[in-house]
Amino acid sequence: MTPTLQMLALVVWANGVPVLLRLLLGHRFGHPLDAGRLFRDGRPWLGASKTWRGLGAAVLTTPLLAVLLGLPWLLGLIAALGAMSGDLLASFLKRRLGRRPSESVLFLDEIPEALIPALLLMTPLNVSATGVVIVVIAFAFIDLLLTPVAARLRRMLKRTHGWR
Repeated sequence: MTPTLQMLALVVWANGVPVLLRLLLGHRFGHPLDAGRLFRDGRPWLGASKTWRGLGAAVLTTPLLAVLLGLPWLLGLIAALGAMSGDLLASFLKRRLGRRPSESVLFLDEIPEALIPALLLMTPLNVSATGVVIVVIAFAFIDLLLTPVAARLRRMLKRTHGWR
């Protein structure tokens, strides 16, 4: 597997595993990172959808994926921390714009959570700037394709299992 594909796999996994756990567990163990605190504008810092469960899942499992890809576990940790930082930044900005948690904002939802980890992994994986752009575009495309599928699955699970 090329370094660019390894980077993409780490970025997709780090961003996807929190969503996967939310689909599987509903709101169980989903304690908000911001603990419901409000920013000075009266809106949540991040919102209820950014949880310790999601952060922990990314940080604990992405290093395992890195090892499976033949990379040092530390690169997986860097990918997870970068992806989660980008996701949290996007959520913070979305709250400032008055958007609801889980409300989609084109490009703001995709670019930070792919670009930050890609830039952090660029040198250790020896990926060019073009490779980073490819990873960000590919991630955005994958995210735009899978987000409606995840939303449909979440609605189905709410109906069949009574999840919130």
